[in-house]
Formats: sequence, structure tokens, C-alpha cells
Amino acid sequence: MTRPSAIARSDRPVVLLTGFGPFPGVPANATSVLVPQIAEAARKVLPGVTVADLILPTEWEASLALLDEHTGRLRPVVALHFGVASRASGFEIEVRGRNLCTLAEDAAGRLPFDRCLSRDGPEFLSATLPSAHIVQRLRRLGIPSRISRDAGGYLCNAVLYRSLENARAFGAPVRTGFVHLPSTLVDARRPSREPAGFSRLSWRDVVDGGVEVLAAALGRPRPVAVARRPGRRGVQASA
Repeated sequence: MTRPSAIARSDRPVVLLTGFGPFPGVPANATSVLVPQIAEAARKVLPGVTVADLILPTEWEASLALLDEHTGRLRPVVALHFGVASRASGFEIEVRGRNLCTLAEDAAGRLPFDRCLSRDGPEFLSATLPSAHIVQRLRRLGIPSRISRDAGGYLCNAVLYRSLENARAFGAPVRTGFVHLPSTLVDARRPSREPAGFSRLSWRDVVDGGVEVLAAALGRPRPVAVARRPGRRGVQASA
């Protein structure tokens, strides 16, 4: 799913936000709803930037082809990807992608095309987001966050690695990274049958946190709309 109005040609710098559709074990992927909402919020508080959002199919070949198409056409200055992980309890900022595919079926029931993502590529590529700074800013908002050095071996890792490869091919600085969110997040549009505290993050936490990650990637101060949010669990929101 793409938002045509968000990816029209523009002379302004472009940022690309992506999420995923469902996949085996996760019939409702929260990032398919969250990413458009983060993009909408970012457009309101980050002037002078074109924000494009894209929901990738959780399929080995289709996701990478769609990512290649959009990054090649948009040439974003920031490529920020979101996915879910069962291990995550807050924002997990991935710091590297690995040139490896786990032999696991995608949403179409297909296995990866190879055990590696790039036959000539290095074993690891480092994300280019200011990861430690992002974690610090999120924690100041009272949003749980940490750095992760293992993006797994499924489509999340594949998209991160390919996006970093694309950024290197551009020959221009592109801040590229991946954020894992809890797979227990519940779609805010649907009644939740889960007990209170099922996820440590509220829907607003994730939207505000997503905007904060993007602002940090752009080297901008905290947007006013995010800075004024009440602190969580007694933590004061500060710049």
C-alpha cells in the first residue's frame, strides 16, 4: 500500500517511512496502521520535508523490489523502517543489518531466494541513524527504548540490509535504520481483548516516538507537539 499524495515529486528533501503487512504468526501487523499515522503526524510538525510512507508486503522478493523502486525514485535523505518483534518491549533501534536470510516462509508461503541477501556484500552493514542519541531522546519522553545489534534473519533484517545497500549505491548521505516495536501492540482502531498492560507502549507513545525518531534522524529538535506531551510514569518530557 502506498500513499500517492505523499510520494509526488518535490524539491524538498524526502523521507521514506515503511511498515509491513501481516505474516505467519502475526495476522494483524500494527506497523501497517502506525506508519501512515506517524507519517501524517510528521507532516504536521516537520515543515519543509516531504514524508512518504509505504507498506511493504511481508514477502522475500516483492518487498525488496518495492523498496528498490521507491528509494530509487524518491532518493530519500532518511529511510526509516518499522517492523514488529515478539522480543521487543519498547522501541528497539537496530544498529546493523546482516547478510543472511533465515529459511522461513513469507506471507505468500515462499522461502527466501538464497541464504544470503547479497552474494558480494559484506556480512554486516551498519545503520546510519544516530542510534544512541535516538534512545536518549525517547527515554526523555518516558518511552522505553534500547539499542539492538540483532535484527533477526527475516524480512525486517532483509529490508534494513537492502536499504543500507541502496543508500551506499546512491553515493550521497542517507540516514537509514530500522525500528522494531512489540508484536503485542494492538491496533487502536479495534477493540482490544487483551488485558491492561499487554504492551508497555500506548498507541500515542508509538506515534510520538516515531516522530521523535524521525526528527532526530533529520537533526531537528523535538517537535512542539511531541515536547508538550505529558511525561509517562513520572518522567518529564524535556528537550
